[in-house]
Amino acid sequence: MNITQDKVVELDYVLKVDGEVVDRSEPGDPLVYLHGHSNIIPGLERALEGKKAGDSLHVTVQPEDGYGERDEDNVETLDRSDFDDEVEVGATYYAQAEDGSVLPFTVVGVEGDQVQVDFNPPLAGQVLNFDVTVKNVRDATPEELEHGHAHAAGVHEHE
Repeated sequence: MNITQDKVVELDYVLKVDGEVVDRSEPGDPLVYLHGHSNIIPGLERALEGKKAGDSLHVTVQPEDGYGERDEDNVETLDRSDFDDEVEVGATYYAQAEDGSVLPFTVVGVEGDQVQVDFNPPLAGQVLNFDVTVKNVRDATPEELEHGHAHAAGVHEHE
């Protein structure tokens, strides 16, 4: 079965940036996603189209097809009082936007009562190099199609 729209795909991957491993799937715990529903970055999803279980490939994804280019306008200074506890440089925190969505950000500096934060995704502006092995491809269930994402076997809860 080939990877096409509405298929659930299981894959093992290693992600490298500048030759350094920055993320990988755990052995026996593949990444599972619903193809064609923007559950993974566009460049990787396009490269997997038409592949099947057992296929291995190397995919280079440019920033515009990954996490986008870095935008220096997404770096802001917040007041230390906006944080409940100790502020740690390099830590990821979450802010709630006006529309109710949650925005992750990374603390990049602390100076006195000022905290510099970066709302860019950590891999924005990076060329991503994936080594991928397709483990399994199956039809999505009606429930997965309705929800727009894959469900792990025997585990699924919505709030």
